[in-house]
Amino acid sequence: MSPIPRDPSADSTFALLSEGYTFISARCRRYQSDLFETRLMLRRAVCMLGEEAAREFYVPGRFTRRGAIPQTALRSLQDVGSVATLDADAHRRRKAMFMALMTPAALARLSDLMADEWRVAVARWARVREVVLFDAAREVLTRAVCRWAGVSFSDAEARERTREFGAMIDGAGAVGPRNWRGLVLRRRTERWARDVVTRVRARQLAVPEESAVHVIAAYRDGDGRLLDPNVAAVELLNVLRPTVAVDRYVTFAALALHAYPACRARLAAGDDAYREWFVQEVRRFYPFFPAVGGRVLEPFDWRGHHFAEGTWVLLDLYGTNHDARAWPEPEAFRPERFGAWDGSAFDFIPQGGGDHFVNHRCAGEWITIALMQQAVRLLTTGMRYDVPAQDLRVDLARMPAIPRSRFVIAGVRPA
Repeated sequence: MSPIPRDPSADSTFALLSEGYTFISARCRRYQSDLFETRLMLRRAVCMLGEEAAREFYVPGRFTRRGAIPQTALRSLQDVGSVATLDADAHRRRKAMFMALMTPAALARLSDLMADEWRVAVARWARVREVVLFDAAREVLTRAVCRWAGVSFSDAEARERTREFGAMIDGAGAVGPRNWRGLVLRRRTERWARDVVTRVRARQLAVPEESAVHVIAAYRDGDGRLLDPNVAAVELLNVLRPTVAVDRYVTFAALALHAYPACRARLAAGDDAYREWFVQEVRRFYPFFPAVGGRVLEPFDWRGHHFAEGTWVLLDLYGTNHDARAWPEPEAFRPERFGAWDGSAFDFIPQGGGDHFVNHRCAGEWITIALMQQAVRLLTTGMRYDVPAQDLRVDLARMPAIPRSRFVIAGVRPA
């Protein structure tokens, strides 16, 4: 087989941490190739980019996530025993549990709960001079998703859970103190979630049968056994935490409304189709997950390279969403482009690609879209606010990325 480009660095870990979201795409441009080989954390890795690469990466059964996610990220986000660490039938069965929660009625209810929490929050925001939208949206989402999942708690507990979820998400893309803080707080959140599951199973806590807490507590694996309480707690967090992570997309949506006022005017007029295009363009344009990793289970050949069993592969999500072959003028923010999009599962992959039920694609992607549409509706028609001078730059070297000021708003008042 023909060799692929190889990055000359002895190890590119520091470069990855320094360059962040652009690490893979910059080298693909440099080598004029959709794949190259490098070393990360002293391990050989093959990096890939583009729609064709995504099609290869998401062939069912070809890759496993086991051993493909750095331990710092795995323990911050998914943790041991989660659906992300499973393969084949075990993965499909567990994934079906999550997808059963994603009915249109369930999505509508979560969206309505978020709107309720948002309106209550607007009344609080109106009493202060300035509000950091990123932080405020995180608490709104925490309250809404916990209510939706069947969990209730006091205001003090809501603030505590908000802080814990935020630390988990913020620490996942870091090494050092930011990651350590996320791990410490995650352990505390897991204890809380384990207690919730235990109480539901003991019928000490009554929750609706369709709620996420009940579905996870009652779920049985292929052998008919309930999930271990620790694993059930992890999976409950894997419903709650990713939903809270939509706070970043809400903040990016607000940033886009500020940066592109023509979009705001059209959205305020109530154009539902345009709102969906706008949300999708926010997800394409702004950084969320930088890349996804896998280890080869079934050897294959692509572009003249043999991918042997065990090869560590990283697929560039951000770079694929900015690939000019699929997205002309990718650095231009143009929601209208989604009016002609064919719905491909491989050229637009902000939360992974392939089939939601089969592949390791984010089960909560439909939640993300529903909540973003609700947030855009509320930002454009449900409230008024000013945007004071601030540093709105987005540092692509920081993972996960967010505007430096975290988007401050002032003079909030109901519409």
